[in-house]
Amino acid sequence: MVAVTKTKPVELLQAAYDLGLRIFGENKVQEMAAKQTVLPADIQWHLIGHLQSNKVKYMAPFVTLIHSVDSLKLLQEIDKQAAKVGRVIDCLLQVFIAQEETKFGLSAAELMDLLNDPLLATLAHVRVRGLMGMASNTEDLAQVRAEFKGLKQLFEQVKLGHYPPNIEFGELSMGMSGDYEIALQEGSTLIRVGSKLFGSR
Repeated sequence: MVAVTKTKPVELLQAAYDLGLRIFGENKVQEMAAKQTVLPADIQWHLIGHLQSNKVKYMAPFVTLIHSVDSLKLLQEIDKQAAKVGRVIDCLLQVFIAQEETKFGLSAAELMDLLNDPLLATLAHVRVRGLMGMASNTEDLAQVRAEFKGLKQLFEQVKLGHYPPNIEFGELSMGMSGDYEIALQEGSTLIRVGSKLFGSR
């Protein structure tokens, strides 16, 4: 479980840490970097929001997992910044599964193109660990389930491919406070829970 801590004060994060939580997810790089400097060093920081290339350098020294990679260009920038600090950064590829235009992510065809791009094998400082998707913001739970089920099927399909060593499919990040139970039923390995833990913003 990723505890979504965006907009929450460090005192609340420390309290969550004291209760045993160790994986914190933030939407904005600057907010995550500021919190990282004052909280315990063994916290795993996940970037779950949309990521701009020019922000990668601020979190490259410490980020554990980036959930929201949606282009080869962004992977190349993560690789470049990770190399500067001598790290390999784990990433998930974000797939567009919702019915809303506001969500980011790759189509299934774009995902396959990225995974089969020969440039991917040259990125020694990133490791692609799986996929991430966000379901539509709707009361129609059947639609949400269908979107998660479709992403799981895509995940199982791409897992069978032959890839360079820096691709190790194991994680499927889907499900938030409102739909995590459906996501778990459909095969999620990482859920991103904020308001269920900390109350609504």
